[in-house]
Amino acid sequence: MTAIAGRFVVAVTACVSGVAHTYMAAERLEKLCSQEKWTVMIETQGALGIEHELTHEDISRADVVLLITDIDLVGYERFAHCRYVKCGINAFLREPQKVMSAARKLMTAPQQTHFILD
Repeated sequence: MTAIAGRFVVAVTACVSGVAHTYMAAERLEKLCSQEKWTVMIETQGALGIEHELTHEDISRADVVLLITDIDLVGYERFAHCRYVKCGINAFLREPQKVMSAARKLMTAPQQTHFILD
């Protein structure tokens, strides 16, 4: 499947300690989205609180949302009406292409379609 240039993705990364894995996942995601030629905005939730908080406008214009988290997210309900892929941070760091493939498929799915990856 080919990348769809010009897509807009928002994501939230969060791990149990809220330090290393949160930011490792965010960095990996930025690189992968760049390769796909997608614009990405990433909110991190962790030891420093919420950084780069996504606005309602950011979320509503997103083609897809990626929830890469090992904890319950603050504001999870913001994404209920969106297309989203949800997976754990360790799973994402081990197999990032699995998440990216799901995101590509989800971009053409109806709103409120949710993929939960193990």
